[in-house]
Amino acid sequence: MCTASCSRFISGALYPLAFISVLCNIILFFPGGSVQYAKDGSLTEEVKYMGGLIGGGLMVLAPALFIHLTGKHGCCGNRCGMLVSILFAAVGVAGALYSLAVAVLGLNNGPYCKTIILWSTPFKDRSESYLKNRDWWGLCTEPKNIVEFNVGLFSTLLVTSLLELVLCGVQMINGLVGCICGTCNKKGVL
Repeated sequence: MCTASCSRFISGALYPLAFISVLCNIILFFPGGSVQYAKDGSLTEEVKYMGGLIGGGLMVLAPALFIHLTGKHGCCGNRCGMLVSILFAAVGVAGALYSLAVAVLGLNNGPYCKTIILWSTPFKDRSESYLKNRDWWGLCTEPKNIVEFNVGLFSTLLVTSLLELVLCGVQMINGLVGCICGTCNKKGVL
């Protein structure tokens, strides 16, 4: 596969991953489908870091657009464009790492929820993970099913950010090869 085709494949894969990251982050602001918790500020702290929106979304979408251009014949489909794509892919790596870090923290600390009468993060700083002990999940009484909600969405963010990280890393290697060897982009070959 030539470097231009590889760039088109990578950008095509990054678009839906960035969309999924943004969507997951937006949904995390509305536990139980209610705006009440966002209004009250009763959200898990890691949701407010917006790892999926900023890191896995915008910081990956911008490189995806430029990487897509390097796969086409024209201004960016050359050695110089491939060199610049390495820098854009590095921004994507940074964004994916940010999203990954926020997702890991969100899973590790658990949700912010109401336990009997107090709002807290009941699973934070425990010696044993709440992820291994589903019996603990009942500690959170409000919002309903918040543990499942957070685990599902932060797990999705974790997987998408890992995929984005791999794809942006591959593009950095692809960009280096394209910069050194050329893009194999010829008129009529696209």
